[in-house]
Amino acid sequence: MTGAGSGIGESVARKLHAEGAEVVLSNVRMEPVEAIAAELGERAFAVELDVRDEEAVSEVARDVDVLANVAGIGSTTAAPETPLSVWENVFAVNARGTFLCCKHALPGMIERGAGAIVNVASVAGLIGLRNRAAYSASKGAVIALTRALAMDHVAAGVRVNAICPGTVDTPWVRRLVEEVGESLDGLRARQPMGRLGRPEEIAEAVLYLASDDAAFVTGTAFVIDGGLTAA
Repeated sequence: MTGAGSGIGESVARKLHAEGAEVVLSNVRMEPVEAIAAELGERAFAVELDVRDEEAVSEVARDVDVLANVAGIGSTTAAPETPLSVWENVFAVNARGTFLCCKHALPGMIERGAGAIVNVASVAGLIGLRNRAAYSASKGAVIALTRALAMDHVAAGVRVNAICPGTVDTPWVRRLVEEVGESLDGLRARQPMGRLGRPEEIAEAVLYLASDDAAFVTGTAFVIDGGLTAA
Protein backbone atom coordinates (compact mmCIF):
# COMPACT_ATOMS: atom_id res chain seq x y z
CA MET A 1 0.00 0.00 0.00
CA THR A 2 1.12 3.54 -0.67
CA GLY A 3 1.29 6.58 1.59
CA ALA A 4 1.69 4.40 4.67
CA GLY A 5 3.92 6.75 6.63
CA SER A 6 1.19 8.48 8.65
CA GLY A 7 -2.50 9.31 8.89
CA ILE A 8 -4.94 7.25 6.84
CA GLY A 9 -2.22 5.16 5.20
CA GLU A 10 -0.68 4.16 8.51
CA SER A 11 -4.11 3.28 9.93
CA VAL A 12 -4.94 1.15 6.90
CA ALA A 13 -1.64 -0.71 7.22
CA ARG A 14 -2.22 -1.36 10.91
CA LYS A 15 -5.79 -2.52 10.32
CA LEU A 16 -4.91 -4.94 7.53
CA HIS A 17 -1.99 -6.30 9.53
CA ALA A 18 -4.20 -6.81 12.58
CA GLU A 19 -6.53 -8.86 10.39
CA GLY A 20 -3.68 -11.20 9.48
CA ALA A 21 -2.55 -9.76 6.17
CA GLU A 22 1.04 -9.51 5.05
CA VAL A 23 1.50 -5.79 4.40
CA VAL A 24 4.01 -3.87 2.34
CA LEU A 25 4.15 -0.31 3.62
CA SER A 26 5.46 2.10 1.02
CA ASN A 27 6.15 5.80 1.34
CA VAL A 28 8.20 8.45 -0.39
CA ARG A 29 10.31 8.64 2.78
CA MET A 30 11.64 5.41 4.25
CA GLU A 31 12.02 6.42 7.91
CA PRO A 32 8.35 6.47 8.97
CA VAL A 33 7.35 3.21 7.29
CA GLU A 34 10.50 1.51 8.51
CA ALA A 35 9.57 2.42 12.09
CA ILE A 36 5.96 1.28 11.68
CA ALA A 37 6.98 -2.01 10.06
CA ALA A 38 9.49 -2.67 12.84
CA GLU A 39 6.76 -2.07 15.42
CA LEU A 40 4.32 -4.39 13.64
CA GLY A 41 6.93 -7.11 13.32
CA GLU A 42 6.23 -10.23 11.27
CA ARG A 43 4.28 -9.84 8.03
CA ALA A 44 5.18 -6.15 7.73
CA PHE A 45 7.71 -4.83 5.23
CA ALA A 46 8.81 -1.27 4.50
CA VAL A 47 9.63 0.06 1.03
CA GLU A 48 10.70 3.51 -0.10
CA LEU A 49 8.56 4.40 -3.11
CA ASP A 50 7.87 7.49 -5.18
CA VAL A 51 4.57 6.67 -6.91
CA ARG A 52 5.54 8.96 -9.80
CA ASP A 53 8.35 6.55 -10.77
CA GLU A 54 6.92 3.83 -13.00
CA GLU A 55 9.94 1.53 -12.82
CA ALA A 56 9.91 1.59 -9.02
CA VAL A 57 6.15 1.11 -8.90
CA SER A 58 6.34 -1.90 -11.19
CA GLU A 59 8.68 -3.64 -8.75
CA VAL A 60 6.51 -3.01 -5.69
CA ALA A 61 2.99 -3.45 -7.08
CA ARG A 62 3.21 -6.42 -9.39
CA ASP A 63 2.56 -9.25 -6.91
CA VAL A 64 -0.05 -7.80 -4.56
CA ASP A 65 -3.50 -9.31 -3.97
CA VAL A 66 -4.87 -6.12 -2.40
CA LEU A 67 -3.73 -2.65 -3.38
CA ALA A 68 -4.57 0.40 -1.28
CA ASN A 69 -3.61 3.64 -3.01
CA VAL A 70 -3.41 6.23 -0.24
CA ALA A 71 -0.45 8.40 -1.31
CA GLY A 72 -1.51 11.94 -2.11
CA ILE A 73 -0.64 15.61 -1.82
CA GLY A 74 -2.82 18.70 -1.56
CA SER A 75 -3.11 22.20 -2.94
CA THR A 76 -4.57 25.31 -1.35
CA THR A 77 -5.17 27.78 -4.18
CA ALA A 78 -7.80 28.66 -6.75
CA ALA A 79 -6.89 28.16 -10.40
CA PRO A 80 -5.53 31.68 -11.14
CA GLU A 81 -3.11 31.41 -8.22
CA THR A 82 -2.02 27.84 -8.98
CA PRO A 83 1.39 27.60 -10.69
CA LEU A 84 1.51 25.04 -13.49
CA SER A 85 4.28 23.23 -11.60
CA VAL A 86 1.95 22.73 -8.61
CA TRP A 87 -0.90 21.51 -10.84
CA GLU A 88 1.38 19.02 -12.56
CA ASN A 89 2.92 17.72 -9.33
CA VAL A 90 -0.49 17.25 -7.67
CA PHE A 91 -1.65 15.28 -10.70
CA ALA A 92 1.64 13.36 -10.83
CA VAL A 93 1.18 12.05 -7.30
CA ASN A 94 -2.60 11.79 -6.97
CA ALA A 95 -3.70 10.74 -10.45
CA ARG A 96 -0.61 9.40 -12.21
CA GLY A 97 0.61 7.64 -9.07
CA THR A 98 -2.73 5.90 -8.59
CA PHE A 99 -2.81 4.95 -12.27
CA LEU A 100 0.71 3.52 -12.21
CA CYS A 101 0.09 1.42 -9.11
CA CYS A 102 -3.13 0.05 -10.59
CA LYS A 103 -1.49 -0.56 -13.97
CA HIS A 104 1.23 -2.72 -12.50
CA ALA A 105 -0.88 -4.53 -9.89
CA LEU A 106 -3.63 -5.52 -12.32
CA PRO A 107 -1.79 -8.07 -14.51
CA GLY A 108 -1.05 -10.34 -11.56
CA MET A 109 -4.58 -10.00 -10.21
CA ILE A 110 -6.02 -10.82 -13.63
CA GLU A 111 -3.76 -13.85 -13.94
CA ARG A 112 -4.86 -15.12 -10.52
CA GLY A 113 -8.51 -14.34 -11.22
CA ALA A 114 -8.94 -12.27 -8.07
CA GLY A 115 -7.89 -9.01 -6.50
CA ALA A 116 -9.11 -5.85 -4.85
CA ILE A 117 -7.99 -2.28 -5.39
CA VAL A 118 -9.06 0.55 -3.09
CA ASN A 119 -8.17 4.07 -4.22
CA VAL A 120 -8.40 6.88 -1.70
CA ALA A 121 -10.02 9.83 -3.46
CA SER A 122 -11.86 12.63 -1.63
CA VAL A 123 -15.19 14.40 -1.39
CA ALA A 124 -13.26 17.17 -3.15
CA GLY A 125 -13.60 15.05 -6.29
CA LEU A 126 -17.39 15.07 -5.96
CA ILE A 127 -18.27 18.61 -4.85
CA GLY A 128 -16.79 22.05 -5.30
CA LEU A 129 -14.41 23.19 -2.58
CA ARG A 130 -12.84 26.64 -2.58
CA ASN A 131 -9.11 27.03 -3.13
CA ARG A 132 -8.57 23.38 -4.00
CA ALA A 133 -8.49 23.55 -7.82
CA ALA A 134 -5.66 21.10 -8.53
CA TYR A 135 -6.50 18.80 -5.65
CA SER A 136 -10.20 18.59 -6.54
CA ALA A 137 -9.45 17.92 -10.20
CA SER A 138 -6.92 15.21 -9.37
CA LYS A 139 -9.30 13.43 -7.01
CA GLY A 140 -12.08 13.63 -9.59
CA ALA A 141 -9.67 11.88 -11.95
CA VAL A 142 -9.10 9.14 -9.36
CA ILE A 143 -12.85 8.53 -9.09
CA ALA A 144 -13.27 8.37 -12.87
CA LEU A 145 -10.26 6.04 -13.20
CA THR A 146 -11.70 3.80 -10.49
CA ARG A 147 -14.97 3.38 -12.37
CA ALA A 148 -13.22 2.72 -15.67
CA LEU A 149 -10.94 0.08 -14.16
CA ALA A 150 -13.86 -1.57 -12.38
CA MET A 151 -15.67 -2.07 -15.68
CA ASP A 152 -12.55 -3.13 -17.56
CA HIS A 153 -11.67 -5.91 -15.13
CA VAL A 154 -14.88 -7.06 -13.44
CA ALA A 155 -15.02 -10.16 -15.63
CA ALA A 156 -11.51 -11.11 -14.47
CA GLY A 157 -12.61 -11.20 -10.82
CA VAL A 158 -10.90 -7.93 -9.89
CA ARG A 159 -12.82 -5.32 -7.91
CA VAL A 160 -11.85 -1.64 -7.96
CA ASN A 161 -13.41 0.89 -5.60
CA ALA A 162 -12.71 4.37 -4.29
CA ILE A 163 -13.17 5.91 -0.88
CA CYS A 164 -14.05 9.59 -0.63
CA PRO A 165 -13.19 10.85 2.85
CA GLY A 166 -14.30 14.21 4.13
CA THR A 167 -12.06 16.10 6.52
CA VAL A 168 -10.05 13.64 8.58
CA ASP A 169 -7.81 14.60 11.50
CA THR A 170 -4.41 13.65 10.12
CA PRO A 171 -0.96 15.29 10.15
CA TRP A 172 -1.50 16.12 6.47
CA VAL A 173 -4.74 18.02 7.17
CA ARG A 174 -3.12 19.84 10.09
CA ARG A 175 -0.32 21.03 7.79
CA LEU A 176 -2.81 22.28 5.21
CA VAL A 177 -4.75 24.11 7.92
CA GLU A 178 -1.57 25.91 8.95
CA GLU A 179 -0.82 26.83 5.32
CA VAL A 180 -4.13 28.61 4.79
CA GLY A 181 -4.42 30.07 8.29
CA GLU A 182 -7.49 28.10 9.33
CA SER A 183 -8.08 26.30 12.62
CA LEU A 184 -9.14 22.78 13.50
CA ASP A 185 -11.95 24.26 15.55
CA GLY A 186 -13.19 26.08 12.47
CA LEU A 187 -13.11 22.87 10.46
CA ARG A 188 -15.00 21.01 13.17
CA ALA A 189 -17.67 23.72 13.31
CA ARG A 190 -18.41 23.19 9.60
CA GLN A 191 -19.01 19.46 10.02
CA PRO A 192 -22.62 18.30 10.49
CA MET A 193 -21.39 15.86 13.16
CA GLY A 194 -19.35 18.56 14.86
CA ARG A 195 -16.10 16.65 14.59
CA LEU A 196 -13.50 15.51 12.10
CA GLY A 197 -13.17 11.97 10.87
CA ARG A 198 -10.63 9.61 12.39
CA PRO A 199 -8.07 7.73 10.27
CA GLU A 200 -9.22 4.49 11.87
CA GLU A 201 -12.73 5.04 10.50
CA ILE A 202 -11.39 5.30 6.96
CA ALA A 203 -9.25 2.21 7.52
CA GLU A 204 -12.35 0.22 8.46
CA ALA A 205 -13.90 1.10 5.12
CA VAL A 206 -10.75 0.10 3.23
CA LEU A 207 -10.76 -3.23 5.07
CA TYR A 208 -14.38 -3.81 4.08
CA LEU A 209 -13.83 -3.01 0.40
CA ALA A 210 -10.71 -5.18 0.30
CA SER A 211 -12.46 -8.15 1.92
CA ASP A 212 -14.75 -10.87 0.62
CA ASP A 213 -17.58 -9.17 2.51
CA ALA A 214 -17.60 -6.66 -0.36
CA ALA A 215 -17.69 -9.32 -3.07
CA PHE A 216 -20.64 -7.58 -4.79
CA VAL A 217 -19.10 -4.10 -4.63
CA THR A 218 -17.11 -2.62 -7.49
CA GLY A 219 -16.89 0.76 -9.18
CA THR A 220 -18.21 2.66 -6.18
CA ALA A 221 -17.11 5.98 -4.70
CA PHE A 222 -17.80 5.35 -1.02
CA VAL A 223 -18.35 8.66 0.79
CA ILE A 224 -17.24 8.84 4.45
CA ASP A 225 -17.65 12.45 5.48
CA GLY A 226 -19.88 12.75 8.53
CA GLY A 227 -22.68 14.18 6.39
CA LEU A 228 -20.63 17.00 4.82
CA THR A 229 -21.79 16.40 1.25
CA ALA A 230 -25.41 15.90 2.34
CA ALA A 231 -25.67 19.23 4.15
